[in-house]
Amino acid sequence: MTPSDRPAVPRQSPPPDEKPPETRRHMIRRRWITAVIIVLLIGVPAGYLAISAEQSRTSGRDKESEASAHGLQNDWPSKTQRRIYDVPVPGDAVSVAYYETNSWKVSKLYVQFKTSAAGLAEFMKDGGTSTAALKPGDVTIAPEDALKVGWTFPAGHDWAGTTHAQKDPLPTQNITVDETDPDKPVVFVVSTATP
Repeated sequence: MTPSDRPAVPRQSPPPDEKPPETRRHMIRRRWITAVIIVLLIGVPAGYLAISAEQSRTSGRDKESEASAHGLQNDWPSKTQRRIYDVPVPGDAVSVAYYETNSWKVSKLYVQFKTSAAGLAEFMKDGGTSTAALKPGDVTIAPEDALKVGWTFPAGHDWAGTTHAQKDPLPTQNITVDETDPDKPVVFVVSTATP
């Protein structure tokens, strides 16, 4: 039997689930899509981590410089500090300065500011006391606390002070006011919190 005598077998079509061979163009496109997906899955989180780490480092440096500061800082204490230590500095206050110390047993916020007579009344009322509680001639801030921030309370000034004690966990404030100029009193506060 010769090859021409053999019966012709019809050409079979490929099974329905078999894909046609991949063209070069399709292969290049598939590889690009795969590369983009890999970059997005790895690159975006890595970039986020790098940005987050830098922000954390910057925040740590800021806190470190604040913690290493000795003495009063010419600035307002943060709202959080004012709330924790119950030191409601009045809105008209000027020459505001503060210093914070923290330990396992005691945390203290030292604040000084100049205000008006109305601002002093507002401060005392918002702090849970009143100007009537100020005793003329009293300096209620301990010498070791005054020394820590460089405060002096010399003779020749009209000093008045009070200690506003509260139940734990609320802080206790030692408040001393220079009333030499009654229209512009200078307030000194040491608020002590025992966590």
